[in-house]
Amino acid sequence: MQYRTLGRTGVQVSGLVLGAMNFGRLGKVTQDEATAMVDAALEGGITLIDTADHYSQGESEEMVGKAVAGRRDDVVLATKAGLPMGASRDRRGGSRRWLTTAVEDSLRRLGVDHIDLYQVHRWDPETGDEETLSALTDLQRAGKIRYFGSSTYPAYRIVQGQWAARELRLGRFVTEQPPYSILQRGIETHVLPVTQEYGMGVLVWSPLASGWLSGAVRAGREIGTNRAAFMPQRFDLGVAANRAKLDAVERLAKVAEGAGLTMIQLALGFVTAHPGVTGAIIGPRTSAHLQSQLAAADTVLSPDVLDAIDEIVAPGVDLAPEEKHDAPPALLDAGLRRRPMVVGR
Repeated sequence: MQYRTLGRTGVQVSGLVLGAMNFGRLGKVTQDEATAMVDAALEGGITLIDTADHYSQGESEEMVGKAVAGRRDDVVLATKAGLPMGASRDRRGGSRRWLTTAVEDSLRRLGVDHIDLYQVHRWDPETGDEETLSALTDLQRAGKIRYFGSSTYPAYRIVQGQWAARELRLGRFVTEQPPYSILQRGIETHVLPVTQEYGMGVLVWSPLASGWLSGAVRAGREIGTNRAAFMPQRFDLGVAANRAKLDAVERLAKVAEGAGLTMIQLALGFVTAHPGVTGAIIGPRTSAHLQSQLAAADTVLSPDVLDAIDEIVAPGVDLAPEEKHDAPPALLDAGLRRRPMVVGR
């Protein structure tokens, strides 16, 4: 296992991170299975576990808490808040009211007295930077959280968050958690240069591109029912972007074979090769998945392999840009791109 410093925090973390999104109802992972995966991950050298309150509406946090009981000090524990927790409009977002409630809920579910890294799951355009940063700073000063970070923020919001913290003399986001894979390289254009400029740790999610880079998705092979049922639009070959992904996968498979690597080793070795990336979050659903991903822990890709990948998917290119989760609101809502009509004066 490779180890890196998490931004400028001084905390050493593993290059692979155990993501617990599948723990619970979403991934149909039981407590015994989750505990077995945590056991194997720690034995394999993983030191950072990442979850969120939103995952199976708190069930993932509960499972992680039970799995790490008795060895809390061996784990850098990260969770997130901000996505909806139930139907109430106030049980989400980045307001002080919600974050101070959400952190207590997460501490209770995890069974711990503090969270090492508390992340805002998505930027909340309804809440000002001062509101969110001051709430997080107070939670840090109270000892509830050690550090805080952001997740899937657009580059300009990362910059704004850093400037707001400096101007208001508040704590700052020390990490960012963006999506990144060989098939989705858009963060290389803006996000990674910004996080490197501000010395932020970067924990990337979906490095296997929702399973496209797992080795299980190939031309002429039936796509597994779990993938097709969970995200059918991402595997529908009637969609041009998915056909482009399949073409890239076939070419990447030849690169991996020529280098004596599995597709998983190629995919994880690629994202962890970027100097701006601290760690790659893996989200296994079974122990077999975990073992295949742990096998990539020490993978270092040679320059010729990295060059070959660049020829298949160019730097900074997203093969499926519509799958991004960091689009500014004005790109999604036409009303925010147009001046209101003024009738008469």
